[in-house]
Amino acid sequence: MTVIVLTRCPAGLRGFLTRWLMEISPGVFIGGPSARIRDALWNEVQHYADTGRALLVYSTDNEQGFTFETYDHKWHPIDHEGLILIRRPREEPTVSAAPPPPGWSKAAKRRRYGR
Repeated sequence: MTVIVLTRCPAGLRGFLTRWLMEISPGVFIGGPSARIRDALWNEVQHYADTGRALLVYSTDNEQGFTFETYDHKWHPIDHEGLILIRRPREEPTVSAAPPPPGWSKAAKRRRYGR
């Protein structure tokens, strides 16, 4: 079983993948091609993805029963004691540009004191 998930990729790439795989949802393709065809499809996806992202998941003979590859994702697969896990980047806390001004807002003054 092979699953390819595309995000923000050209429509031509989606059309190309429908020759080999079935599109079950927009950007989600599944099928059972051979390993040679799967590798050729993944090379085409990487070549034509432009600014998009792609994820390839396929069944293999390991403890998990599958493995995956990513293209231009912030999340990356890592090997942890024989298991392939996905590592998310740490989110840096956002810092506001300036603190809110002190005192009452105009709307609050109108509500409290009227016009």
